[in-house]
Amino acid sequence: MPLDARTNSLGFAKAPADTRVVVAMSGGVDSSVVAAELASEGYDVVGVTLQLYDHGAALAKKGACCAGRDIHDARRVAEAMGFPHYVLDYENAFREAVIDEFADSYLGGATPVPCIRCNERVKFRDLLETAKDLDADCMATGHYIRREAGPFGPELHRATDPVRDQSYFLFSTTAEQLDYLRFPLGHLETKAQTRALAAKHGLPVVDKPDSQDICFVPNGDYAAVIEKLRPGAGEPGKIVHVDGRVLGRHDGVIRYTIGQRRGLGIGGLADPLYVVRLEADTRRVVVGPKSELATRIVTVAEVNWLGDAPFASRDAWTLGVKVRSTKPPVEAVVRPTGPTSATVELAVPEEGVSPGQACVFYAPQGSRVFGGGWIVRR
Repeated sequence: MPLDARTNSLGFAKAPADTRVVVAMSGGVDSSVVAAELASEGYDVVGVTLQLYDHGAALAKKGACCAGRDIHDARRVAEAMGFPHYVLDYENAFREAVIDEFADSYLGGATPVPCIRCNERVKFRDLLETAKDLDADCMATGHYIRREAGPFGPELHRATDPVRDQSYFLFSTTAEQLDYLRFPLGHLETKAQTRALAAKHGLPVVDKPDSQDICFVPNGDYAAVIEKLRPGAGEPGKIVHVDGRVLGRHDGVIRYTIGQRRGLGIGGLADPLYVVRLEADTRRVVVGPKSELATRIVTVAEVNWLGDAPFASRDAWTLGVKVRSTKPPVEAVVRPTGPTSATVELAVPEEGVSPGQACVFYAPQGSRVFGGGWIVRR
């Protein structure tokens, strides 16, 4: 957003034509609208699409991003709007920074969120540096989140549309990155407004469906992908009740997640059982009643703090906290245990909290995002 009347819509004190902006284009309607809007405002737009995984596999999968079909769609939008478009081969970087950790986390009994790592390590680190190499003044994306001017610099805020808000997936955006990034869609009230803008510009992706699930996991079958990446990962083991009883056997810890109820293969019991713990070292899936899922104390690491005062400058922070993307923040007390670590005490116990997930911090009132960390223990 402009800081005052002397700046353009991206916050620079010069004409749009003199402002170069790299737009990260996934081939979907959101980033395409961002690029088209900025081009129509007269900005020096450069579209960049990342090839993240094999074209042959990608072309056969609908609803992904950064795949062969999507690269083609991004190029068509650039041609229609008259700005240059580049495709960068990031396959190796994506595998090393995202896919390998995804597989290893599942093998370790965690529940990873690879989309966050992709934003953190590929789009907002590697691609951002590429944008600077192209002498861009900033980089814009189609994420639904807001960047607002604050008294101490740019602040991260939730999107106006709570249904589309992507702050959970962008908590690790650093203050330095935020200074360079722009999110032109964050103020829109509905996705329908985005599609209306696509129609206004006559974009070929106006009716394209949103991307679904994790882009490199066909049909949501995590176990099949992990077994392909790590042969032998699906070793069988025991299904054990929290009281020590052996209830059955399973075909691999990687096929289970904390909170899972269906598909355990241990029917015939009076009360429903849920996965409450995964013990990768002993290949045990531990199950128990729903009450065993409730968690109040969560340990987090790799904290990215976006507050004005240093994170460890207080003994405790009273914040709103999200431990999964689909639920609203709950009140919590965050106690720093170091510059990038903390214990989080939830006012209301949460069910199904798992290591590998994100714990995102919010202002108790209002829309500001204060960063967050990665859950390492519950």
